[in-house]
Amino acid sequence: MPWEKQYNQADVIEQAMRTFWAHGYEGTSIGDLVAATGINRGSLYSAFDGKRSLYIAALEHFDRVYRSEFLAELAEKYPPRDAIVVAFETAARSDGSDGDPGGCFLVNTALELSPHDPDIAALVQVSFAEVEDFFARMIDRAKQSGSMASTTPTQATAKALLGLFLGLRVMARARADEVTRAAITTQASSMLV
Repeated sequence: MPWEKQYNQADVIEQAMRTFWAHGYEGTSIGDLVAATGINRGSLYSAFDGKRSLYIAALEHFDRVYRSEFLAELAEKYPPRDAIVVAFETAARSDGSDGDPGGCFLVNTALELSPHDPDIAALVQVSFAEVEDFFARMIDRAKQSGSMASTTPTQATAKALLGLFLGLRVMARARADEVTRAAITTQASSMLV
């Protein structure tokens, strides 16, 4: 009789993602992943070919669920200018006090692994480009609706917003005080006139 897996792969990836997000790639051992996912070492290696493959699956999961779906929801739910502001306000609150590890798993990965792993760097760069594209689309929509000046340079503003946004994510992870995080959000809002 063939062996059947006794776990839900999506749940395993979610738990692994939370562990990597909290401790980083180097700070997470296979033992930590076994404890977090509830499946044994052999099953992890069988399903994911090792820690790096599981990390990439976790990173892709984060990107899809916590970045892509989040931005799509903002674009649908809010007027364009407000969607950008809410993205910043949400990032400013991501300091770990809500049960998440804090900061952004993609940004953490960019700092820890992108300089040394070209495949992971490429995944991170695609995600960052999509965040920049979100900002650019929202700026264009706001300009079309008249809620932003038509003279606002779309691409330059989107790039500056991305830099502020990534910096805010780092500051949130580093547990910067609320005043600092609010100042970054205010600065981003001031660019959207």
